[in-house]
Amino acid sequence: MSNKAKGSKNERELLQLLTDHGWKAARVAGSGMNDNTFCDLIAGKINCKPYAVEAKSSKSPRIYITKQQIDDFMQFSYLMGLNPVIAVRFNREGWLFLEPKQLEDSGVNWVVNLKNAKVVGKRFSQFFEPVVDEGNVI
Repeated sequence: MSNKAKGSKNERELLQLLTDHGWKAARVAGSGMNDNTFCDLIAGKINCKPYAVEAKSSKSPRIYITKQQIDDFMQFSYLMGLNPVIAVRFNREGWLFLEPKQLEDSGVNWVVNLKNAKVVGKRFSQFFEPVVDEGNVI
């Protein structure tokens, strides 16, 4: 299976995970294929923050993302009023969700390493469940 096919399969898996938890989500057509698509999924749910999701997966313990890709992703997210989240999936580890500020700077790229992602990243229900404060959703 090609890397593109694996990436698409993982995006569909994440889309199904969101849908199974009551989110409305859509894969962005052409994500990763041209310069005009800046995220992989967009997701929203009543009483929850809407998200732009960049999904990455790897069999190695490190995922490298270009700084330009993250800059474009962040700019798109804020322009559209979406909260940016990086969804990472390492083999046999399941999905972890990080805020872009939790990425490590390697100088040339942003990096997600498995060890750090397991410490600072959150599982699906930790990241995507609404926070209620005195009856108000935050």
